This record gives sequence, C-alpha cells and structure tokens, in this order.
Amino acid sequence: MHRYEWWIFPGLFGLLREVKCKLEQIEGRLVESPQLGREPGVMEAEFTRLGIELVLKKSLTYRVPGPLYIPKEGWGSPCDTVELPAWLCEEDIKYYTSKYEKSGFTGPLNYYRCLDLNWELTAAWVGAQIKVPVKFIVGDLDLTYHSPGIQEYIHNGGFKKYVPLLKEVVVERGVGHFINEEIPDKIAAHIHEFISKF
Repeated sequence: MHRYEWWIFPGLFGLLREVKCKLEQIEGRLVESPQLGREPGVMEAEFTRLGIELVLKKSLTYRVPGPLYIPKEGWGSPCDTVELPAWLCEEDIKYYTSKYEKSGFTGPLNYYRCLDLNWELTAAWVGAQIKVPVKFIVGDLDLTYHSPGIQEYIHNGGFKKYVPLLKEVVVERGVGHFINEEIPDKIAAHIHEFISKF
C-alpha cells in the first residue's frame, strides 16, 4: 500500500506543525486531492474536465467529515448536478465561476503543493503563541475538523498550548467548512457575546 506523508493545515493559525499524518491509498480511491495533488496540471486537468462551475458547487457543498478524497476515476461527470444549500445561491456560484475562469485553480492548488516550503519559511515561528483572547468555532461537518489528529489536538490541550488565552471551543452541529455563510446569525451572536466580555 502506497503512503503519502503530509502536514495538515486546517486553518488553525498554522499551529499544527506537530500533527503529521500518513494517508494511505483507500480501496477504489486514490488519495489525489487538492491537498495531495502535488503534480502541477493533474488536478487542473480534472477541474477543466468537470467545468469550473461544477467544481465550485462540489467544493463548496462538500459535507463529508474527513479529508477530501477524489476517486482515481475522477470526481464525477460534467453532467452531475449539485443541489445548493440555502446559504449558497446560483448568483454566488456564477460570480465565483467568472473569477476562476480568469485565474484558474493553479494558484489555490499551489498553496497546498507548497506546504513543505511554507513550513521552512515559517520555521522561526515554531512554538510561537497567540496571546490574545480566543473563541474558536468549528462545524462538526468541517472536513478539516475530521482530519487525523485534529479533534484530539483541539480538545486535549494541544491547541491551548499555543493559544493560552483560549476561552472556549464551540463545535456547531450540522455545519460544514463555510461556517460564516452557513450560520451567519449564530456566528454574529457568538462574536457579540465574546467581545461583550471585554
């Protein structure tokens, strides 16, 4: 079984350098995702085959807890349909599509391809702490929350080690990666409640 070694960076301020994972080939699937699609052109070709609009719909509505896996046979058919949730409308998709038609996906994909270089460039800040009060909110369907080792890191002291003024961790049920869009009123209430303490 072939293994891929990578660093997880789920948006936790780059503090997860200590969380190193081994992702294995899964039967019937190749771990070939934007996070692991390191060979330039491979993911871009798949996204071109599907069409930008469909890729955006699939990406923005992905609600499978766990890393994003794209089967080796591809991410579906260009004829696939995706039902948009209430928080995402066709007008938004059309706008995002118009932007990616100009820029393509290489820039965003290169972020993941350069994770090792990012660790080298930010090595001077290994162990640095965030020393402001923090309330951390995540959706229980956020794929990054289900990356190997993340929940243990967040809930068992690893996160608090680097964010010593962490006041609260909130896990919102039934919410994915785009938490601000999915439950904006609830997030606004969380923010208001938090800043009202100071």
